[in-house]
Amino acid sequence: MSSDQFTLSVIIPAWNESDYLPDTLASLEHAIQSLPNEVACEVIVVDNASSDNTRSIALSRGACVIFEPERRIARVRNAGAEAAKGDGLVFLDADTRIRATHLTAVVAGLRAGLAGGGVPIDFDHLEGVLQRAGLRAWNALSRRAHWAAGCFVFARADLHRAVGGFSEEVYAGEEIAYSRALKRLAQYQGRGFRILDIQPVVSSSRKITWFRPWQHAIVLLTFLFFPWAGRFKRLTWFWYHRPHDG
Repeated sequence: MSSDQFTLSVIIPAWNESDYLPDTLASLEHAIQSLPNEVACEVIVVDNASSDNTRSIALSRGACVIFEPERRIARVRNAGAEAAKGDGLVFLDADTRIRATHLTAVVAGLRAGLAGGGVPIDFDHLEGVLQRAGLRAWNALSRRAHWAAGCFVFARADLHRAVGGFSEEVYAGEEIAYSRALKRLAQYQGRGFRILDIQPVVSSSRKITWFRPWQHAIVLLTFLFFPWAGRFKRLTWFWYHRPHDG
């Protein structure tokens, strides 16, 4: 990486995200405006065979749009990275809003030698003690284990390629395997993989609304007692099914 010029590629997987993508892109545009002049940023929206106007929304906001038909989130993320030209990569969910501090911290971290990392997360609407406790537990585990949440993961582009990108053997949990792989490579190279000490990004709490508590419990227990569940699409319905899909 040049010490003067730096390019950041923000990759947004999107399947039928017309309800959330406008706010995400608006927050991203504002964040990009605060980057220093020597930092360029490209925005890549990966249209995952959407049937709504996700593509037209992305194009109208100046994003580069590529098409990936396979419904497997790891493949969608990797497709975006393959099209990216940046020195650094940020994988941002289509329902996640960021601030300028997130991008500036990522650029500073990568320039300082980090291999990659993540940030704390928050949700736009939480009800009850259990939901808030679960969020606190995840953020604590994320920091301790150096696991980046899938809604915001960043990495050096060359090291993303070195670890083979996200594992396409799984339908869910790919961000955990990715974090582990980058952490191992970072340790070998004397670098770091870190959850940045910064304000959280804010994601939609839609899955909390869409699914009942017992359904969340089933997902948690499935992955607790069967860690390989992510390899099977039928067992990862939580990430690929929306109630209004029927």
